Amino acid sequence: MDVGKLGLGTALLDAILGYMVVFIGLALLMCVITIVGKVMVSRAKSETAAKAAATPAPAAPKPAAAPKKLAPGSAGELKLYDTDPRDAAMIMAIVAHKLQKPLNELRFKSIKEVK
Repeated sequence: MDVGKLGLGTALLDAILGYMVVFIGLALLMCVITIVGKVMVSRAKSETAAKAAATPAPAAPKPAAAPKKLAPGSAGELKLYDTDPRDAAMIMAIVAHKLQKPLNELRFKSIKEVK
């Protein structure tokens, strides 16, 4: 029998054993990573708890900052998502014109460019 030729059964058995070794190795690696992750999280929690116990509690909480004053006639903040402020201003002006309402009576919460 020539060394370079394998029978179909032998080749199939070699392939299956090779796949099994790889998958078992990956499963073991996944288990090791999971265990190390849990150890690191528990160690971080214990360090955080130790730091919290070592530091004294603050005397009194600081008062919250006053909300910033809005411009007269504005209805709150506007969030822009992938939109230029100039384009957003044009969109608001067009909507106000089409609805025939003053811009200060409309409330825009956000403007997002659809791609």
